[in-house]
Amino acid sequence: MRLSRFFVDLPLSLGQHPLPEAQAHYIGRVLRLAVGDAVQLFDGSGQEFVGELVEVGKKSVQVELREQFAGQTESPLRIHLGQGLSRGERMDWAIQKATELGVAEITPLVSERCEVRLKDERADKRLAHWRQIAISACEQCGRSRVPTINPSLGLDDWLAQTAADLKLVLHPVAEPLASHARPASLAFLIGPEGGLSDAEVQLAQQAGYHPARLGPRVLRTETAPVVALSVAQQLWGDF
Repeated sequence: MRLSRFFVDLPLSLGQHPLPEAQAHYIGRVLRLAVGDAVQLFDGSGQEFVGELVEVGKKSVQVELREQFAGQTESPLRIHLGQGLSRGERMDWAIQKATELGVAEITPLVSERCEVRLKDERADKRLAHWRQIAISACEQCGRSRVPTINPSLGLDDWLAQTAADLKLVLHPVAEPLASHARPASLAFLIGPEGGLSDAEVQLAQQAGYHPARLGPRVLRTETAPVVALSVAQQLWGDF
């Protein structure tokens, strides 16, 4: 029987631990797990813990962790995805699937053709929402480390500060990914729903980004990272 697996945002060790309120509510009130049920927890450190619920109350849940082991190994290819901001579920989908595909870091980008603008409180709420999507994806796919989800950033700033062995920007007229030598780290730039403008592609090239294509068809902004990351993991990662 598969264990229920949860991320806990606090350092874990063997022994008894009270669970944070959000996890306690979900385990006790939503899933209705009971004392004696086994659970598997991870804290993002790369370690996994197996234990048993020893208290399940209306407001608190206690778990006793009895076994610790190394979790899923991360891809040898460290990928930083710069994803153009898109509306609603498109961005959620991109972050969820990028997490499942082993990306190490995601930065939502504001570019010329973005139809989404986030400020202040709304930006904070969206960031918390995206981070929870990444956590849920890790719980589902077995990753023991949660990718970093950065606050949204202007494209110019991202181009100036992002470092990687290989930097790629998706473009319909370019060499395929396989034409590049194996890197240890990769920065992947993908535009929003309207794509990147010619001027933005030129800026990316001036910052050391190589145009790369994923075939003859134009992909949606939420489809592009799935295909790009899958190909990169197949060529240079752990697929």
